[in-house]
Formats: sequence, C-alpha cells, structure tokens
Amino acid sequence: MPETWGVEMKNLVILGAGGFAREVAWLVEEINREIPTWNLLGFIDQNETKWGIVLDGYPVLGGFETVINSPNGSDLNTVCAVGDPLSKKSLVERARIAGFTFVNLIHPNVCMSNQIRMGVGNIICAGNTLTVNIEIGNHVIINLACTVGHDCKIGDYSTAAPGANISGNVTIEDGCDLGTGFSIIQGLRIGAWTVVGAGAVVTCDIPAHCTAVGVPAKPIKFHDQDERSKKLLHRDL
Repeated sequence: MPETWGVEMKNLVILGAGGFAREVAWLVEEINREIPTWNLLGFIDQNETKWGIVLDGYPVLGGFETVINSPNGSDLNTVCAVGDPLSKKSLVERARIAGFTFVNLIHPNVCMSNQIRMGVGNIICAGNTLTVNIEIGNHVIINLACTVGHDCKIGDYSTAAPGANISGNVTIEDGCDLGTGFSIIQGLRIGAWTVVGAGAVVTCDIPAHCTAVGVPAKPIKFHDQDERSKKLLHRDL
C-alpha cells in the first residue's frame, strides 16, 4: 500500500447502486492503491428499498435529497455508474443541479496516450487500450478490455460494454449503448442514442435512434426518444 500520511483524500459518491456501481467502487480502490485520492463515502440511489444497505463495504447513503442535506453534502465529487445512457443523463442532470463536481475515474493499468482529450464524469475500467488523438465527451463509460483506435470521437453519455473494439476514425455520437464484444471497422459513424447489440459487427454507418444487431449489424427498430425520456423523468421523480 502507498504511504497515505498527509494526503488529503477527496470525498466521492457513486451515482447508482447496481452491479456496475460495485465494480466502480472496486475501481476506486485500485486507484487508491496507486495514489491515495478518494474517500469513497458510498452510493446514491433513488430506490428507497436500497437505502441503508451495505454493498461490498460501502453504504447506500440514500437519494439526492438525503445526501445533499448530510454534513458532506456541499463538498462531493461524483461519477454516474449507470450504463443505460438515458438513465445516466437523467441522474447526471440531477447531480449537476445539486452542485456535485464530476470527476474522471481511470484504472491505473489503462494504456492510453497523452493525445487524448476528455471531458468530465468518465469511467474507464481496467484492461483498456486507447491510442492517439481521441476525443471523449462527458459521462462516458468504457468498460473492461475495450480498444479505441486513433482519431475516434465518443459522444456524451455513451457506454461501451466489455470487449468493445472501436477502429480508427470512428465517430460515436451522444448517448450510444454499445454491447459486449461489439466491433466497428474504421471510418464509420454511429448515430446518437442508438443501441448496438452484443457481438454485432458494424460495417456501415448506423443511423440515430435505432437498435442494430447482427453480423453485419443492421437496424431492427427505431426508438421514440421523446417518449422514453418522459418515462424516465416520471420514474426518477
């Protein structure tokens, strides 16, 4: 363990209390083993049935209102550990209104160049390789063992599941949900708020607001994004 004497740890809460949130807590522990950085207070979840339970040593502190009114409520850093892009966006907007500060969590063993531009609220898990001249937006999740090639752009709120392979010069627009083991060849674009299924191989551009599956990947349905957003809003309230 690294020496922690005199190091000021920053308070951190994780938005969400599901399986991926527990993995992010482990990611925080891995970061702290290298450089003591985060005092992980626990999880925030709007599901009252989870309040007070302890997950892998960290409590579910409550919902936004409970945590904001706590002694540390005005001094909290956060990330959103929810994979679904629309749910993630909804929670991030509430955290932003509450005044939380968004941070990036990057596993110490991630192989990445210095030629990467990145926003805030991003989670990059173990085993990833990100090469050169990549642009990553805000609140992006890149899960375990993915590759991202040169000159790629990944938009806000997108999520790449484990084992995703993104070739060079690919543009992934905002809110994309990329399934486990998905691949895309170079120079293509995936439209905003599109879902690409597990194991899909993308060999041509994929339009926005659809679900695409298969080898090669093809759209099988299109989404009514406004209706889905309304349902999420009512659920969160």
